[in-house]
Amino acid sequence: MLKATLAAVAGLALSLCFPPAQAQDVLRVSAIPDEAPTELIRKFEPLGSYLEQQLGMPVKFTPVSDYAAVVEALAADRIDLAWLGGFTFVQARLKTGDAIPLVQRQEDEQFTSKFITADPAVKSLKDLAGKTFAFGSVSSTSGSLMPRYFMLQDGITPETFFKRVAYSGAHDATVAWIAAGKADGGVLNASVWNKLVESGKVDTDKVRVIATTPPYYDYNWTVRGNLDPALAEKIKAAFLALDAANPEHKHILDLQAASRFIETRPENYQGIEEAARAAGLLK
Repeated sequence: MLKATLAAVAGLALSLCFPPAQAQDVLRVSAIPDEAPTELIRKFEPLGSYLEQQLGMPVKFTPVSDYAAVVEALAADRIDLAWLGGFTFVQARLKTGDAIPLVQRQEDEQFTSKFITADPAVKSLKDLAGKTFAFGSVSSTSGSLMPRYFMLQDGITPETFFKRVAYSGAHDATVAWIAAGKADGGVLNASVWNKLVESGKVDTDKVRVIATTPPYYDYNWTVRGNLDPALAEKIKAAFLALDAANPEHKHILDLQAASRFIETRPENYQGIEEAARAAGLLK
């Protein structure tokens, strides 16, 4: 059931095409496009099958073209569950007033971003002065907001410090830009960087890390505020029940780059809201 659903929606990656709100007979899920749509679908498929089993209802995943589309879909009740970055959650919470973060990966309590380069002469972030720099998406917590916030704290204003600032749109795209020489330096989330290194998809003799940010809270799974509370609790329980000692569960957790899921709450993201306001990204 889930594979057929995923296949049907895979072609929608470049446009938002959620069905209208209706009786709760299917769980409608989406995610911020911090990686290619095909990768997001690959990572979600076993998790979606697991959720179908645990909830006793169909699960439909719809990829979207940009971060704002997920926030808009939550606000319009067109999706029920979304994978959000910390900043996207803050935006969703402010827009909806009641979006509820259910769980986060244990790793998201101490998340970091990696600054990278392929320029042999660059040994630190300061060496990128006057050079080109790539963020991910402008709405990305780990690919834009928090790196920008920490740079500002260190006296670096990206638009004046670098020769040019660009946005690749996704973490894996940032690495590809650096490897291809489209930018002299860039920043992405540590989890995607580690995955690309472990899978051999980045040549670390060429592209290398020059700095790591301090830790901060990041990703979570969030539900719309008016979702049936009983269903929200069942979703939370399903995530919390994932156990790395179970081979089937471990496969799901590995694809999510998670050791396990833990409960989270809105207060955990107050620091991200403050960082966004300090960086001028929230009014």
